[in-house]
Order: sequence, then structure tokens, then C-alpha cells
Amino acid sequence: MSSIVRDRTGKDYLVPFILVTGLFFLWGFAHSILDVLNKHFQDVLVISKARSGLVQATVYGGYFLMALPAGKVIRRWGYRAGIVLGLLLYGIGALMFIPGGRLMSFPFFLASLFVIGCGLTCLETSANPYVTVLGDHDSAARRLNLAQSFNGLGWIAGPLAGGLLILGEDGDISLPYAVIGAVVLVLGLVFSRLPLPSVETDGCSGRSPSVQQPVWKVRTFRYGVAALFLYVAAQTGINSFFINYVTEADTALSPRTAALMLSFGGMGLFMAGRLLGTVLMGRISPKTMMSACSAGAVLCMVLTIYCDGVFGISALCLTYLFESVMFPTVFSMALADIRGEGLKTASSYLVMSIAGGAVSPVLMGLAGETDMAAGFMIPLVCFVFIALYSVTYRRQSL
Repeated sequence: MSSIVRDRTGKDYLVPFILVTGLFFLWGFAHSILDVLNKHFQDVLVISKARSGLVQATVYGGYFLMALPAGKVIRRWGYRAGIVLGLLLYGIGALMFIPGGRLMSFPFFLASLFVIGCGLTCLETSANPYVTVLGDHDSAARRLNLAQSFNGLGWIAGPLAGGLLILGEDGDISLPYAVIGAVVLVLGLVFSRLPLPSVETDGCSGRSPSVQQPVWKVRTFRYGVAALFLYVAAQTGINSFFINYVTEADTALSPRTAALMLSFGGMGLFMAGRLLGTVLMGRISPKTMMSACSAGAVLCMVLTIYCDGVFGISALCLTYLFESVMFPTVFSMALADIRGEGLKTASSYLVMSIAGGAVSPVLMGLAGETDMAAGFMIPLVCFVFIALYSVTYRRQSL
């Protein structure tokens, strides 16, 4: 691992890499537990699938509104300030679930989730680009995939904790959020006193900046933003209605069992895929990796839509393996032709594109109100675009 966190001058960034990588687990947990809340609110508050989609829409809407302000904070005060602000907002939003559990008000829960979403935006705007520059530029995709593997661990823990603590007969919606809120605030205090090394973003690689033009004129970045928007839309939509799909495809399965399947089946494959992707990227290019994975995801979505029972559920779970490397790989591919201060600006726009997760759950809820399988046409279309981006991808600088 040390080889991918060392720049061409021999400087080693292993310790800051480990510290920042721990943050990836936190927002993976925050996102994945939403999929349990989605089903929980449908049952407990008696709301439609489309309305329950507002759970994801609220969190991902925070990304759209907060990404640029978070980028300004980072440009002025550095990555550490962005991380501390993100942890503070995340912790406050999580602790708001304590009174929320007594009120059982859907609008209040949405307000709490919006605060969490703003905090996650600051964390992702800070941590994703920071990891890409903690070493040689050519290993940025592998480095981000490795860090995102711990994000995958958070994706496993979220549905597991939610399924056991929230969907049980004596479920308590406040408990998991109270615990994670306290942990996050303690980490915020730690990072506030922890100096992170400043890294030159115009190339630890020793090369001169390859692009001086505005970021939106860079083709690899421009279409990368669209690809990332659609990827997050697909991933969030699939996660949001995984439990609904499984319980409709096999009526013998309970929502709690479906949540555990999501944790160990879907998210387990998701984490395994990221670890495998980190290894394979030492041998094959990110473009080749993305082309193969997006084609596999398209095939899985077709099977999910048109197959019933165990075949459809298996295809849906297998989708997580193929989509696992997409976010970090597209993120690094989109930044491949950006250097200097443009890197922080471009990263803010890429994080803003995570707002794609605000759109798809509502659309899938509407399309799948009577038949959930029909709603998965939306992620299918998203994966087709990502496949086209991967196949046509060509860097301006090599």
C-alpha cells in the first residue's frame, strides 16, 4: 500500500491517508442507513414510495446546496477546516434524531437529514480530492478506490444496524443516530487539533499543469460530472428500493431479512468489488475497468427488471459488485486533466453532482408504485450513459 501513498520525490503520506480514510466509513454508514429509513417510514408513518423517496432527496439535495460553499471553505482555510465543519454538521443532524424519535414527525426527520447531508457534503468535498493528491498523480484512481473500500464497509454497517435496531419489533430510530452522532462530534474535536499536511495540487508528479483553461471547457471533466450525477442517481435509487424489490419479488421475505440481504449480499459485494478494483487497477486502466463494469451493471439491471424471484434478486445483488468501483474511478477520471487551484473548484462541482441521488428515488417511487421492478428502468438508463462515457473517454494529457 505504501507505494500508492508516496509521491515521485519519495515523500510518504501514509499516516494522513489512514486518518482521512476513516472518514469514508462514516459517510458510507450515513448513506446506507437511509435505505432502512425509507422502508421504515413507509410502514410506520404510512406514506407512499414516492414520498419516502424524499428521505434520499433531502440528503442529496444538501449536496447540491452545500458543495460550492464547502469548496470556498476549503480554498480559504484548507482541507482540515472542511473536514471539521463536515463532522460538526453531521453530528448535530444525527443528534436531532433523539427528539425526532419522540415527535415522529416526517418533516422534522427531513430537516435532520438535511443537516446531515450538508455535513456529508463538506466531508466528501474535502476527503475525496485530498486523497487523490496524497501521492503520485498516476496512482490517484487506485488510492481513491482503496479509501472508498472503507466507505463500502460503512455501507455494510448501515443496513445491518438499521435492520437490527430500527426494523425490529421494538425498533428504536434514535439509538443508532445517537451513537454515531456522539462518535462524529468526538472525531470533529480530534481533527480540529490535528494538523494535516498541505499538499501541492498542481502535481506531486513533477509535471507542469496540463490544463490552464476553465474546468468546464475540459471534456473529460464536463462529461465526468454528468456520469457521476447519473451514477449516484442509479446507486441511490437501487439502494432506496432494494428492500421493496426483494419483498415484492419473494413475498416470503420480511423487510428485516431484506435489510440483512442488502447489508451482507449487496453491500458485501460492493466492498469486495472496491478492494478487488484497487488490486486490478495496478494492471488495467481505469477506462477499461469502467467499460467492463458498466456493461456488467447494464446486464444486471435488465435481468432485475425482467426476471422474478431468486434470479431477479441475485442480479440485483450482483449489480453492487459492478457498480462498486464507479464512483472513485469516475471521480478520478474526471479530474485527470485538471491541475492547480482548478482541482478544488472541479472537486466542488463533482461533489455537487452527487445531487443526482435526490432525483432518482422520487422518480423510481412513482414508476414503481404498483410494480417495483418497473422503477429500475431509471438506473438502467443511467448505467447505459456511464458505459458510453467510459468507452469514449480520452484524456487530453498523458
